[in-house]
Amino acid sequence: MFNPSKDEVRQFFCEAWAKSQSESVLSPMEVIAVEWIREHPEYHADLMNLEEALSRDYGVDSGKSNPFLHLSMHLSIEEQISIDQPPGIRQAFARLAQRMDSRHAAMHEVMECLGEVLWRAQRDQQPIDGQAYVELVMRRLA
Repeated sequence: MFNPSKDEVRQFFCEAWAKSQSESVLSPMEVIAVEWIREHPEYHADLMNLEEALSRDYGVDSGKSNPFLHLSMHLSIEEQISIDQPPGIRQAFARLAQRMDSRHAAMHEVMECLGEVLWRAQRDQQPIDGQAYVELVMRRLA
């Protein structure tokens, strides 16, 4: 299993953005990352300087959301949808995106659900409950 460090994640996004700006060839994962970066212009400045990105603290006290965490969640959910893992997430997401008439808005709803199941797993020191995750997404349809 790939488990990048905080610095590796930040480097990946900064380099993908830099490559896109210089019209360099992107890997398939970088293509997906850049698509989501383009959807979040509020993060562009954070991705322009790798050294600053590596040293910046995005703690709660900073008053600024962590663009690298946010973009990483977009990538994670994209992968979950592409392989339908946990089972049912692809259909749940598709239905939510259709209902909201916005893939991006639906992605953010799913992100909230993912955050909740991750928090529960950490709190309870248990594995992530994939079924509960899909059920949370399905509840967003109501």
